[in-house]
Amino acid sequence: MSKDEKFIITVKSNTKDLYAFTKLVSERKKRIEKASTEPITSDPINDLARRLHPERQFLVINEIRDETKSTKTFRLIPDPDSSTKELAYFRAGQYVSLKVEVNGVNITRPYSISSSPDDALRGFYEITIKKEKSGFLTNFIWDNWKIGTKIESSGPEGYFYYEPLRDFKKIVGIAGGSGITPFRSLIKHIIDKKLDINLTLLYGSSEEDDIIFYQEFKGFEKKLLNQIKIVHILSCETISLKGCEQGFITADIIKKYCEADNSSFFICGPQVMYNFIEKELKKFNLPQKRIRREAFGEIKDIAKFPDFPQGIANSTLKIKVQIGGIVKEIPAISTESVLVALERANIAPPSKCRSGECGFCRSLLVSGSIYVSPISDWRREADRKYNFFHPCGSYPVSDLEMSVPRKVN
Repeated sequence: MSKDEKFIITVKSNTKDLYAFTKLVSERKKRIEKASTEPITSDPINDLARRLHPERQFLVINEIRDETKSTKTFRLIPDPDSSTKELAYFRAGQYVSLKVEVNGVNITRPYSISSSPDDALRGFYEITIKKEKSGFLTNFIWDNWKIGTKIESSGPEGYFYYEPLRDFKKIVGIAGGSGITPFRSLIKHIIDKKLDINLTLLYGSSEEDDIIFYQEFKGFEKKLLNQIKIVHILSCETISLKGCEQGFITADIIKKYCEADNSSFFICGPQVMYNFIEKELKKFNLPQKRIRREAFGEIKDIAKFPDFPQGIANSTLKIKVQIGGIVKEIPAISTESVLVALERANIAPPSKCRSGECGFCRSLLVSGSIYVSPISDWRREADRKYNFFHPCGSYPVSDLEMSVPRKVN
């Protein structure tokens, strides 16, 4: 524009808006005078909140499917003998925390919902569970869960979901093993026409016959060729399936199939995969807000962190637990979380994510020292200052005294 050219900028006044504030009190008084004197007998807002965020849901298994040699899908419906008459709606990618009694001990475990949010409106959730060789709960599930088994659950929880105000429309999903489950929910939500995004899913598996949802996902791709692309990466030596990559999900694999510069990344899988992928993603210099990680549960090799006190690894310590007016002393192992020690002693404090994320198990450290996992430390600054901690992401490195402020389940 030359110095002789002119343009006009019109600034709209906000005087009318400011003037409207002066009428608020008088308008409120008029409405109060016109209001009915009959007491309010319903509370639709709180009723809706209870439906969306129930404290507990009582469910029953009505279908079991074998997905692979080590993976099963369980369909859960409301228990007709309970107060749960409908399932809470959720966002694709969220989880439910199941409360299960194993040999007289109450434990909780979070499992991603693998069905779509619309399936909740149709009356069911699906959770897909991979059996772990040394799994405390999964071995029990394989031996005991059957059609008709009743299960107690939390409402939907977690932050592993697409948010249009935050995320790009192009999503790169990185999954390993049973970490594929929230992506099934996400894809089904796209198929239900409730989510307008493009997803490239890089799915790592160790063996061909242990790829979860392989045939189902091929069908998903055919339905939505322009929105979904699924790439299988296998770490086994021999591969017979066509179109698979061999090895691990590296930066080169990401470059080959994805546009990293204009995509958001969603990652879900075992801890070892997180450790590997974190190094690969650093090569793209992505801002942290572009990377979403699902809570992966408790860290099983905490002693591998360089700042963990090596001199007390696997040591047996004592924890004095205050619960209301009751004081109980229990044993604890330094390389197991405080939450695990409490559960082994048949003390079941409220817990959901088991990753230090949700804060539901928040407790007070009265005395002693803990090691807090640097990748699971989601405490608020005020909690750090006043000695509150999350037992699921904290490990005893001395004898402890603690207080559980919330009601024990």
